[in-house]
Amino acid sequence: MATSVKNSIGFTMARAIIADDHPLFRAALKQALLETLEAPILEVASFDQLLEAIEQQPQVELVLLDLTMPGNRGLTGLTSLRSRYPDILVVIVSANEQLQTIRQAMAFGASAYIPKSMPLVELQQAVHTVLAGDTWLPEHLRDAVEAEASEQHVDFAQRLEQLTPQQFRVLECLADGLLNKQIAFELNVQETTIKQHVSAILRKLNVINRTQAGILFKQMLNASEFSDVSDV
Repeated sequence: MATSVKNSIGFTMARAIIADDHPLFRAALKQALLETLEAPILEVASFDQLLEAIEQQPQVELVLLDLTMPGNRGLTGLTSLRSRYPDILVVIVSANEQLQTIRQAMAFGASAYIPKSMPLVELQQAVHTVLAGDTWLPEHLRDAVEAEASEQHVDFAQRLEQLTPQQFRVLECLADGLLNKQIAFELNVQETTIKQHVSAILRKLNVINRTQAGILFKQMLNASEFSDVSDV
């Protein structure tokens, strides 16, 4: 079980957060990175815990994110983090080595994609590279990923970057099929505010209606397309 975020935050100023629901993998990853980062590292086991930790520790600059941890639906966690906290570097650490998934993750703003099968020493090198301001991919996958990057994914990622954090949350709700009144209740705002956000979303994503916006979002980021079979 992950250490409680509240207990950890009381006495440490973390530089990085490991977000993964497998405690043994988190422990191995943390041990490998302690020397590299030379700073405390937080561990969380769900996406909600991750958001709580970031809010309480705004100095965090790096998140190592599992694609299928509780609360994270495929690449929605990555895009949500990039929308809310654009200054935080996000490194995907996943058992999924499908080229399509890796291409999408990099298009949506990941600083690195690290398969869980990689030796920990290479993970250390990847983190060094990311903190130095570069992106990182495994050498055996780099050429294939970069050679066939989807223009559609890149274009959609660029359009998503235009959304404000609140608009991104509204888009997630649209993709879940919620009505404006329900979204207003979820976000604790007026329904007229939601209508304004929806209009802005449609314009920025260049779609004609809320249904199309939700479908496109789910097609690009749906968690069912990203299988992570690791039990580490």
